[in-house]
Amino acid sequence: MKHAQIHAKLLVVAAIWGLGWPAGRVVAADVSPIVAAWIRYFIVAGLFIFYLQRKDNWSYPSPTQWKNIAYIAFFSTFLYQSLFMYGMKYTAAGDASLVITFNPLFTAVLAVIFLGERLTRNLILGLTMALVGMLVIFTASPNTDIPELDRWFGNTFIAGAALAWAVSSILMKKLMSDTPEDAQQPLTPVLVTIWASLVGLLLLTPWAGIEIAREGLPSPSFEAWVGIIFLAVFSTVLAYVWFADGILVIGAGKASFYVYLVPPFGILGGWFLLGEQLGATLILAFALIVAGVVIAQKQEEENEQPS
Repeated sequence: MKHAQIHAKLLVVAAIWGLGWPAGRVVAADVSPIVAAWIRYFIVAGLFIFYLQRKDNWSYPSPTQWKNIAYIAFFSTFLYQSLFMYGMKYTAAGDASLVITFNPLFTAVLAVIFLGERLTRNLILGLTMALVGMLVIFTASPNTDIPELDRWFGNTFIAGAALAWAVSSILMKKLMSDTPEDAQQPLTPVLVTIWASLVGLLLLTPWAGIEIAREGLPSPSFEAWVGIIFLAVFSTVLAYVWFADGILVIGAGKASFYVYLVPPFGILGGWFLLGEQLGATLILAFALIVAGVVIAQKQEEENEQPS
């Protein structure tokens, strides 16, 4: 297979991101949500700084780009990570890994609202199918050992995280395609991720300080430390760098296929590592949401055709 190494890396990325859901569940059960997110991104920041020191072709953002990065950091790091950790405190890892798959649909809807892209029948149909899949997760999850109200709270937080990530995706798309007057070139996806992570850490710091002042210094268990390190080293740094490499070599369309493999890894990881339940409703929800996303993504092809 051409680019076999890249495809192998992307498969590993899908597995890492899928296993990030049970890891998040373990961490959220042991450490307060914002402190856990802060520890994760403190590690991430150190690793990204080390990564930059080993690269020659990187640059500081311009003042205008810094402003946009601050917005991206708020949505992709501060808000997303806060909602992610609060969501994993209440819902099952497998359920959450399905809910987050709604992210591309949120992105497509926001593109219609803010980027002027057309609202097509494909988007409406795909959104409807995915909403039905989401309803299946909320009302018919096999993880009935978790109280239903808790699952609803958790799934709502994760849906909010998907929306926050969609907003950041719209902002990132604009930042990486436009060159402001005070910049020499657009920022690459990796550089946007790195700078947004560093700014996001700064945004998380005051809230984490409040949690520590209120609850005392955290003392994570061994399992929680393993989860935090996995989320920082593998799910954030390694996976994002490898995914960016994949986009560069085989293109965004082919690389994004592997994102559809994240929920199965999340569901199986929750079952194998946490004893969560498997069930036909998870398969049904997965099929509806992924089919909805695939149909809706034809929106982009239609928008690219001349009118």
